[in-house]
Amino acid sequence: MTDSDAAKLDTSVPHSARVWNYWLGGKDNFPVDRAVGDDFANLYPDITVVARHSRAFLKRAVTFLVQERGIRQFLDIGTGMPTAENTHQVAQAAAPEARIVYVDNDPLVLVHARALLTSTSEGKTDYVDANLHEPAEIIEAARGTLNFDEPVCLILMNILGHVPDLDQAVSIVRQLLAELPPGSYFLTADGTNVIDGPAFEEAIGVWNANAPLSYHLRHPDELSRFLEGLEVLEPGLVPCSKWRPAADAAGENLREVDEFGAVARKP
Repeated sequence: MTDSDAAKLDTSVPHSARVWNYWLGGKDNFPVDRAVGDDFANLYPDITVVARHSRAFLKRAVTFLVQERGIRQFLDIGTGMPTAENTHQVAQAAAPEARIVYVDNDPLVLVHARALLTSTSEGKTDYVDANLHEPAEIIEAARGTLNFDEPVCLILMNILGHVPDLDQAVSIVRQLLAELPPGSYFLTADGTNVIDGPAFEEAIGVWNANAPLSYHLRHPDELSRFLEGLEVLEPGLVPCSKWRPAADAAGENLREVDEFGAVARKP
């Protein structure tokens, strides 16, 4: 870790990427992250189920885009802590030449990304230290790795909920998509409040009372605004567990969760 990274790293307050890492069974977190994560899970035990289904949705969607739509470039903003089956691992397993740019602004994420997000020799993986609220800067930095004359998949997983104002969140999505060529894709998912609303909202209240960056659950009708003007792939905006599940999926693997996801194409 550089001196600059160390100066920005605050282990006295929880961070969403590290708490999410804890829920997924990772080890890259601190006592404050585990404490808030446990308080959250005590109020909403299904958060670990949501986390697992979110990761599984990402894997299925990326695999589909590589194998069925020929996508070879991914811009993953708000990637969080590296765990298992990260975007580049999934994409490059199907297409070793795939190129991925991760974007986050947490110094601990940066340190682990530099160490763990290694690429195949045929492809490339890069990391941009930037903020979601700086879309122009993100695109400019990503141009060093991605070719914006060819389709790119923009990934915004569990990050738009950190933007309190829905109109502002929609504007950020629009600015990012505007820089992508036709034939690009948008892969997104965020927490909702339609299945276990009261319990999830109470747990989110605990998070917002303890973390510097708040999170806001949204109704799927609100999330659908991110997809306006795009060609939304079947089955549409649905609980992550319901997006093109494996043919043999059953039981817990099909359980509806309060996180809705979708994949859409820019015409």
